[in-house]
Amino acid sequence: MTDARILDGKSLAATLRSGIAAAVAGLGRSHGVVPGIAMVLVGDDPASHIYVRNKTRQAGECGFFARDILLPANTPESQVLDTVAALNRDPAIHGFLVQMPLPRHIRPEAVIDAVDPAKDADGFHFVNAGYLAMGRDAVIPATPLGCLALIRLAHTDLTGLSAVVIGRSNSVGKPTVQLLLRENCTVTVAHSKSRDLPTIARTADILVAAVGRPELVRGDWVKPGATVIDVGINRLDLGGGKTKMVGDVAFAEAVKVAGAITPVPGGVGPMTIACLLQNTLALCCRKLGVSIPVPA
Repeated sequence: MTDARILDGKSLAATLRSGIAAAVAGLGRSHGVVPGIAMVLVGDDPASHIYVRNKTRQAGECGFFARDILLPANTPESQVLDTVAALNRDPAIHGFLVQMPLPRHIRPEAVIDAVDPAKDADGFHFVNAGYLAMGRDAVIPATPLGCLALIRLAHTDLTGLSAVVIGRSNSVGKPTVQLLLRENCTVTVAHSKSRDLPTIARTADILVAAVGRPELVRGDWVKPGATVIDVGINRLDLGGGKTKMVGDVAFAEAVKVAGAITPVPGGVGPMTIACLLQNTLALCCRKLGVSIPVPA
């Protein structure tokens, strides 16, 4: 059996960003509006700083007005909520997010609930989560949206396929389940309390791993020919100050069994930022009451 097809998220994200940039330019010509996106970062988490810088850079490359708001780790929760309220009122900002994780003294649910659902670029607000669950028009969290785009590289029609999502987080697991249900998959949700996780995983035509545990999913958990989407981003300490980035799937094992698989890095990660920009463009167009411009 040959190795699985590699689902190249870096290439797909570049194609998506190109289309977004063309649409942003078209919106400027037709309506004189530049979509605005803001990122709020509280604290000094190195990975979060890198991630926010990448978001801001790619937003600028696509023609967005992009703003970073950096707050120290000891910022009171009340000040973070004031910042969110100011962004809710700012007419230049069409979508924004507060980067997670937050310092321990700040309640993430309080911050998420304070975001205007009409500016919720992350799609985390309970209004958007509820709309997604009900099959209504919703802002879809960027990582699940990117997962679905990658799955569609391997499957033109998902109807009737068996999907297993390992992980039940509000940001990835649960919305991914809703998206797959919308595509008429038969979906099983597995998690840390599931019994006989390997057997459950082997039933999947589409296996999504989103648990944050390095190389949890082994090669013999994968059904031959399955599509494997690895959402995990974990750094393994190799000693001597060296680290290695790995996903939630043991790639070297799974690639020999799967039909298609995402790498880490270069799989889901690049799609997350591109889909965040897509969300913000859509929010801008929704506010204007227009469809997203189709590139000429």
